[in-house]
Amino acid sequence: MDAIRLVELRDTPLSADEVLSAVADPAAGGIALFVGTVRDSDHGRGVTRLGYTAHPSAAAEMRRVAEKVAATFGAVAVAAVHRVGELQVGDLAVVVAVACGHRGSAFDACRALIDEIKETVPIWKHQQFTDGRSEWVNSA
Repeated sequence: MDAIRLVELRDTPLSADEVLSAVADPAAGGIALFVGTVRDSDHGRGVTRLGYTAHPSAAAEMRRVAEKVAATFGAVAVAAVHRVGELQVGDLAVVVAVACGHRGSAFDACRALIDEIKETVPIWKHQQFTDGRSEWVNSA
């Protein structure tokens, strides 16, 4: 079975349970899950909401990252889902999970997965601040 179980960009709310279920596997001794949420501040500035915009290649790039992480860490299963569109404080922005034979590998692979998604996948964040200002950030 392919280790890449779920990789999507969505404009609808995300579910940590869905991502966790996608990587469930009897061969997994450890599953690590990361949930990124919209916080109410950024570097001391109040945030009211944000929006994510993705390049048309973003889903394919996210899959490439998932495949690389699966191969590097010998993952049993990998899943990653990222929101696009307008989000409110508290909304889930990204959910990733990795199942491996052992917990250490699962933790390492999950961190590598979210870090590489943030570094390489062309998803841009537009933050709206409480003072009426806004800024674009090239990160996921």
